Amino acid sequence: MADLRVDICGLAFPNPVLPAAGPPGRDGRALLACAEGGAGGLVAKTISTRPAQVPTPNMAEIPHGFLNCELWSELPPEQWLEHEYALARTAGLPLIVSLGYTAQDIAELAPRARPFADALELSTHYIGEDAQPMVEAIRAAKAAVDVPVFVKLSPLGREMRRAARLAQQAGADGIAAINSFGPCMAIDIETGLPLMGSHEGHGWLSGPALKPLAVRCIYEIAQEVDLPILGVGGVSRGEDAIEMVMAGAWAVQVCTAAILRGPQVYGRIASEIGRWLDEHGYASLADIRGLAHRQAAARPFRTQAVPPRLDVGRCTGCRLCEQSCPLGAIRVVDRTARLNLTLCSGCGLCVTRCRPRALLAC
Repeated sequence: MADLRVDICGLAFPNPVLPAAGPPGRDGRALLACAEGGAGGLVAKTISTRPAQVPTPNMAEIPHGFLNCELWSELPPEQWLEHEYALARTAGLPLIVSLGYTAQDIAELAPRARPFADALELSTHYIGEDAQPMVEAIRAAKAAVDVPVFVKLSPLGREMRRAARLAQQAGADGIAAINSFGPCMAIDIETGLPLMGSHEGHGWLSGPALKPLAVRCIYEIAQEVDLPILGVGGVSRGEDAIEMVMAGAWAVQVCTAAILRGPQVYGRIASEIGRWLDEHGYASLADIRGLAHRQAAARPFRTQAVPPRLDVGRCTGCRLCEQSCPLGAIRVVDRTARLNLTLCSGCGLCVTRCRPRALLAC
């Protein structure tokens, strides 16, 4: 079976699937449940110098995604420092302690959290376009502790390449990307009320809808800096993690899927990663890390139509390709797709729609 172990900044993870800072790591007992569910490492919910006052309702499943107006931990930092971190450490897995938000907060909390932390993760969720607060937070953490410091970047209009470059220059040892996206909003049409109880009904988007944005950010960060990346955002199955690793991630963090399906999801995703690697002939994650960059570099940019290739033996005649072809270039005859190459523009939609993978990109 493929080797799922990964070493990041000297920390040995038995598999690359971790909780993201949030409800799955809300306290020590929850973190132990993540470990029992198969997580390869632990990431505790973000703490700050005071407990959060969390509005209600604060979480909702929506089509293709998830909204939340959660904040940092509602537990006082003293409870984490006196009880929760020590309990989490009994799992025997690397523990990443998440801290927020200002340099002053970090300077106060980091030395106190150091006895429990194998690494720190700094949240930048409430930092806008000005990168200086992020830079100052990283420097404060690096001055206070001797463990790796990861910075979690948010996609709030921020130019990810520049943010990653500045994070590396400030001394960050790695990057987690990305945080949830927003503000967003959803309304219960039966009551007319926003689903979130926050000010103005706003929340933040996570879950499957976030994954394409996360993959793009990971891809760009990997092009810009030579730092390990923890991919976050929309991972709910092994194939999602594979995609992020191909974009440049070293490991992934999972939050929404664990909220909806329980902490056992970590082990399931890890098993799915291993199974995919085995089926495709890869010995480890290192074999596919950054593969998308290498493949893209090897394929020239094309402006002329390149029709897909049809494997007739795989075609089931389901008509998905015919229904969605915008140019009418595909017709199903006798339960087999037929391509009209003079009409095909090479848009690629049919390749992504074909469930039996009878249509393949050239």
